[in-house]
Amino acid sequence: MRIVFAGTPDFAKSHLAALLNAQHDIVAVYTQPDRPAGRGKKLMASPVKKLALEHDIAVYQPENFKQAATVQQLAALQPDLFIVVAYGLLLPQSVLDIPTLACINSHASLLPRWRGAAPIQRAIEAGDASSGVTVMQMELGLDTGPMLHKIETPINSEESGGSLHDRLALMGSQAILEVVNKYQAGPVLAEVQDHNLSCYAHKLNKQEALIDWRTPAQQLAQKVRAFNPFPMAYTLLGDSRIRVLQARVEPLTHQSLPGTVLAVGGAGITIACQEQALTLIQVQLPGKKPMMVSDLVNGKHPFQVNYVLPCEL
Repeated sequence: MRIVFAGTPDFAKSHLAALLNAQHDIVAVYTQPDRPAGRGKKLMASPVKKLALEHDIAVYQPENFKQAATVQQLAALQPDLFIVVAYGLLLPQSVLDIPTLACINSHASLLPRWRGAAPIQRAIEAGDASSGVTVMQMELGLDTGPMLHKIETPINSEESGGSLHDRLALMGSQAILEVVNKYQAGPVLAEVQDHNLSCYAHKLNKQEALIDWRTPAQQLAQKVRAFNPFPMAYTLLGDSRIRVLQARVEPLTHQSLPGTVLAVGGAGITIACQEQALTLIQVQLPGKKPMMVSDLVNGKHPFQVNYVLPCEL
């Protein structure tokens, strides 16, 4: 089969690598245009583009598919399958109709649970017991298409957005291979989603990463894990932003104003919340590397018992 692949970040790169390792015929790759990145704001190629160029695969980087010439360019590749993974562009019907077999997508959620841009982080933030990958046939709606294959994995109590991302990238890569093999064998059965069970996984933003101590500690602990490594939960201390990488929930022994520093020691920095308390285990001070609190408290640090951390900007 002639396959055109569309994707941009590392999650998509894992899928492309699996297809290449399985000797599938990738005739072209679509990815987002190079974007400025780093302190120098130099244009950077996406992980998918870098991998495609290493394998001498033609790379296309349209801003969108609003121009007829861009759609015709894709059609000229005559793909049997168009595989889309975290591409970052909405595809019009004119594109979805191009492949002779199907346009399919690998999505990091047990659909229809989380649709949208950040399903991995929103699943952890919401306290879901499990996550997974769904390969679906694409249609105009956002992640609404009929499901072709699903793989489930538990979300453990220590799971971070980064660790779940990496596991789902590998699982999704295997799921895509299984679906491609099914298409090679003949027609593929699909299961229609129950739209009543869906939630929208809003794109992550740095503004929501600020810890509001008026929130129950359990929800904050889930946010800390979900937002690691991006956008990273943080609290304010004077003019400084203190990033929080790891935390655990503790019982609140006496009622205190949310944000009050209750204890500072080798076991962690405990802070009162609306319900229970949150103990910070690993933090990152401005301009410093991440540090376990057990090491931080042995030297000079800014945390003082009874200091009240702000709940908002």
